[in-house]
Amino acid sequence: MQLKAIETFLCVAETGGFHAAARKLNVTQTAVSARIRLLEEETGKPLFTRGAGGTSLTDFGRQFRPYAEQMLSLWTFASHDLPVQTQNRVALRFGAQLSVWDPLLVDLAIRFEKRLGQLLLTLNYDHDLNMVEAVATHVLDAALTHETPSDPRIQSHELNPERLMLVETPTEGDPVFVNLELGEVYQDHVRSTARQAAGQTVFLGNCMMALRYVLRRGGTGYFPEYVIRSHLTARELIPVAGSMDLMLPLFLVTRRGSDTSDDILTCLTELRTEG
Repeated sequence: MQLKAIETFLCVAETGGFHAAARKLNVTQTAVSARIRLLEEETGKPLFTRGAGGTSLTDFGRQFRPYAEQMLSLWTFASHDLPVQTQNRVALRFGAQLSVWDPLLVDLAIRFEKRLGQLLLTLNYDHDLNMVEAVATHVLDAALTHETPSDPRIQSHELNPERLMLVETPTEGDPVFVNLELGEVYQDHVRSTARQAAGQTVFLGNCMMALRYVLRRGGTGYFPEYVIRSHLTARELIPVAGSMDLMLPLFLVTRRGSDTSDDILTCLTELRTEG
């Protein structure tokens, strides 16, 4: 692990120079340069540019910075706080590839905790993260994905698909269709809907943000039935006449030989049955 190099990179980015970083870290400038060079060799990209105006981050350096901050933060937590917090507690990391499953992920964590006792939980939604790879490489313990898994390092369970309904607000006004980033199956289904929308199309990556937007502004969009059930009952949203529901695939992914796989599947199945 190149933690010293990452720490040095962040220090240079913060102080704006190799000299300043060396003084702050109490090391030589040669050591600072060597650490930065090590990161640049491993990433294959330059992190800083040096000129008359000083040292500045490259475009890649700016993109790399939040990841470096996260890595350092995670290591600090894992090495100092985690040993104390994990005494007599099971640590589980759940992930969901699509934001439509944010509420389901929370409900799953609560149900699992009630089943097995107090947990150290991490919940993660990341549209860009390959959830199968994350589970296989121990970044996550379990994940929900819409893509059919095929990695031999993991085991997958196909669940009943998620039902997405096309709904609209009953209030009059400028119509707007809210489009979400929910994968190719979703995009193929809604492409004609978006084209037929009389108003503008708004692209929002997060399901709950999109729902709040539609409820407050007025508009149309596809949302999971379990998420909008109360809004349908209250007539804040109504189904669009003649529309077809979208059945979005849903898979639970866990590692082969996982001790918690069966319990996670049981909790998730119970939640889906109750819902």
